[in-house]
Amino acid sequence: MQDDDDFSLFQSAVRGVKPITHDRAETGKVRSNREQIATRRSNATLSNDSTRVDGLSDQFVIDVGAEDELYWARDGVQDAQMRKLKAGQIAFEGSLDLHGMTVEKAREQLWDFIAEAIRLEVRCVRVTHGKAARLDGKRPLIKSHVNTWLRQHPQVLGFTSCLPRHGGTGALYVVLKRTMLEGRDE
Repeated sequence: MQDDDDFSLFQSAVRGVKPITHDRAETGKVRSNREQIATRRSNATLSNDSTRVDGLSDQFVIDVGAEDELYWARDGVQDAQMRKLKAGQIAFEGSLDLHGMTVEKAREQLWDFIAEAIRLEVRCVRVTHGKAARLDGKRPLIKSHVNTWLRQHPQVLGFTSCLPRHGGTGALYVVLKRTMLEGRDE
């Protein structure tokens, strides 16, 4: 009797289901569409400047004042190293001036500058962002963005405002990660 109940239950569950008429499985593989492939290829070769600088977001910009001293260190960076940086005891081997640039141009220049410094195994650089108040009375735009971007860059270990002779609160010493080149004994 149990079998009859199971059979009638099964029949009611599959009522209206049509049997499969072919024996080939659909693998989900997209069929070749020459027009779609050509469109994708042409789009892939187009230059898209808006995605050129990965990782430096403006989603949340930390607004800073013209005379605010900036300081940030990634977790694990030694306090002694940051004290030396703040005291100007780590020589910077390169300098970038972002004065008068648009935010997008500054972002592009900063990204390229850091990439080049990493490639050359540079330990410390100076980034001059300026601190001029804007015409609309708001806080310095480039300084605020640089403060935010450097915190996001994976190769930046820390930064601090410069000594007055190197730009004061209008510039930053930035210490970078290095992969030690063979033969270097630092």
